[in-house]
Amino acid sequence: MINLTKETVVLAELLAAAQGLSVEEAIRQALEARARAAGVLLRDPQMRRDQSAAAIAARKASVDRIVADIAAMPILDSGAPREIMDELNAL
Repeated sequence: MINLTKETVVLAELLAAAQGLSVEEAIRQALEARARAAGVLLRDPQMRRDQSAAAIAARKASVDRIVADIAAMPILDSGAPREIMDELNAL
C-alpha cells in the first residue's frame, strides 16, 4: 500500500468528485496521462484503434492532406539529394 499525505488524498478526492470518478480511477487516469506525456507509456493498451471503414477513411484523408501540404511546399534546392548531402557534410 502507498502512504499518501492528507493533501494528496484531498486533491485526489477533489479531482475524482469533479470528474465523477472513483478516487482510484481519477488517480489512475492522471498517472496514465502523465506517463504518456513523459513518454513512459506510449499507448493505452486498453484503447484499440477504431478499425471501422469510416475511421480508416478519416485517417487516410488526414494523411492525404498532410502529403498534399508537403507536396505544395516550394523546392528550395533543386540539386540532387547526394549533392545536397555532400554540401552539408563539407560544412
